Amino acid sequence: MTQIGIIDDEVLFRKGLCRLIEDIETANVLLEGNHGQDLLEQLEARKNAGQDLPDLLLLDLQMPVLNGVETAKILQEQYPAIKIIVLSSHFSKAFVLNMIEVGASAFMPKSAPPEEMEMTIQQVAQKGYFYSEQVMAIITENLRSKQKPKASFAVQLTPREKEVLQLICQQYTAQEIAEKLFISRRTVEGHRNNLLMKLNCRNIAGLVVFALQNQLVKVEPSQFW
Repeated sequence: MTQIGIIDDEVLFRKGLCRLIEDIETANVLLEGNHGQDLLEQLEARKNAGQDLPDLLLLDLQMPVLNGVETAKILQEQYPAIKIIVLSSHFSKAFVLNMIEVGASAFMPKSAPPEEMEMTIQQVAQKGYFYSEQVMAIITENLRSKQKPKASFAVQLTPREKEVLQLICQQYTAQEIAEKLFISRRTVEGHRNNLLMKLNCRNIAGLVVFALQNQLVKVEPSQFW
């Protein structure tokens, strides 16, 4: 069961999302809040009480007290395991690239139909990220505009780690990678954790973007949708 937090100051919209998520068999609303500070206080209280934290957040950007962008930056530092699905009505190139930098695992327009929300939640829960055609077009355009990789790459990856990284970037789940490589899921998760540590990435979304930016994998944009 995927535990979800919904952070949005528009109460009617937030309550509507809660009702929609109630109809998803594999998801449950664990907490909801009005703004980023509200969320951080709830997370701190749950952590101190030994209670479960959400697996992913539906995070609005334009909120009072502490907006979504600043909240995402803090979450990246303090709660990197929590995946973030950004809620917004506007997706510019600069905005998308900035939110990926601060850890966004997916982007969802507020005008999206319920089935798109359900698919996005399921994809992020299973694979760690989900970038739509619109978002991948922005990432691809950004990569093409660069004359060389964003950063020099000196870390050595094993052949198996390279295989796992390639399949992660092709949006295969850990179980699917295990079946393709004839290894256990636990072994795949071990390689994935090693990749995160070696490449200094906090989550799968960051790992994918780093791999693309530094040309560590060969992936056609069409493989993301």
